[in-house]
Amino acid sequence: MAQHLLFQTSYISIFYDYNHEWLYVDWTGDQTLETVQTGCLQMLECMRDERCHKVLNDNTRVTSMWSDAAEWGGHVWFPAMADAGLEYFAWVYSPNVYSRLSTDLTLQHTTRP
Repeated sequence: MAQHLLFQTSYISIFYDYNHEWLYVDWTGDQTLETVQTGCLQMLECMRDERCHKVLNDNTRVTSMWSDAAEWGGHVWFPAMADAGLEYFAWVYSPNVYSRLSTDLTLQHTTRP
């Protein structure tokens, strides 16, 4: 994959994959309301900057519950992503059961496909 690093912190790395024309987002470690909101808003900015319509959101390395961000993700962030042109969003589950529950809760709060 021809990936270009767009943003990186201790809890998220965002790459643009030129071959597939998608953002690859790799979340790492424990997540909080603050890290989820900051990372998601950075993802939105990167998507706009690259004029990208596809995201591969990888939670494989997430190690905690982050359900306090679920409602915000479903009601605020996903609609903003859709407004910015998001067409495809693939979400790789974490092996951590609590992180998976947080993902499911976010999707329950999502009203726009």
